[in-house]
Amino acid sequence: MAEGRAQAARRSDERQIALFLDMLAAERGAQANTLSAYRRDLADFGAYLARSGRLFVTAGTQDLRAYLGGQSQRGLRASTVARRLSAVRQFYRFLYSEGLRKDNPAAILEGPRRTRPLPKTLSLDEVDGLLRAAAASAAVAAPLPERLRAARLACLLETLYATGLRVSELVALPMSAARHDARVVVVRGKGNKERMVPLNNAAKNAMAAYLDLLAQSRREAKSKWLFPSFGQSGHLTRQHFARELKPVAAAAGLRANQVSPHVLRHAFASHLLHNGADLRVVQTLLGHADISTTQIYTHVLDERLKSLVRELHPLGEADDPR
Repeated sequence: MAEGRAQAARRSDERQIALFLDMLAAERGAQANTLSAYRRDLADFGAYLARSGRLFVTAGTQDLRAYLGGQSQRGLRASTVARRLSAVRQFYRFLYSEGLRKDNPAAILEGPRRTRPLPKTLSLDEVDGLLRAAAASAAVAAPLPERLRAARLACLLETLYATGLRVSELVALPMSAARHDARVVVVRGKGNKERMVPLNNAAKNAMAAYLDLLAQSRREAKSKWLFPSFGQSGHLTRQHFARELKPVAAAAGLRANQVSPHVLRHAFASHLLHNGADLRVVQTLLGHADISTTQIYTHVLDERLKSLVRELHPLGEADDPR
């Protein structure tokens, strides 16, 4: 009988998580990656409660504090604990608004203090070396399948650095994004919001070379995706792209942990700001809903301001007598 009650309790918790995720998808336009992250965090919290015989509907504030305290004791980063706290807060706000709880035990919880680290990025020379290594790999004489993979990677890198897309947006670009006369890419990002991002000539040339090989392989007619794959999604996965990036990074003389698709997105934003782009423009190009997210790059602006003072102030290069 006890086992039956435990199974019923687990099913109840799972139903509530499912309802919460349905709300996020329907009302906030949450994408699959976001929903998966919430599901993992809430499943971890539910497993903790189950070990002490608690349910989502019976847990109190002390249970939540004990869970979060245990997360910190396990050595998890403050950012991970803060993310899980955010998931728990939103979940209990949902349960309360739906009448599934008469109170919100997460309302008074405080998250861990955390400093936002500067984003890892690459210098202009390092990005240039990476792009040249990818182009060189694509130019090697080889069987068609190998040339296609190399051209695809060169196209991915040129497009990523030209646009600053999220890797999930990049790998899921439709074939229509590669029109021959396209000067911009229309991207459907977080919250199902669309934005337009310009394409430079290097990205368009890499895309044309890749599409030529794709046409020779006769794979373009079988998929609506620009980067088709035989996997479940129908397009290249983020993980596959990240794996293919490592050998090219090594060829460019970079360490594997220096380079990832997200690092190239950071490089796109940092280099734009360094060359004088407005922070609001970069916010729009990156698809950030809040300017505070883009402000992680203000260290680039600080360095640029110092450089401008040194270069333009009449005493900027004068020796300081003190």
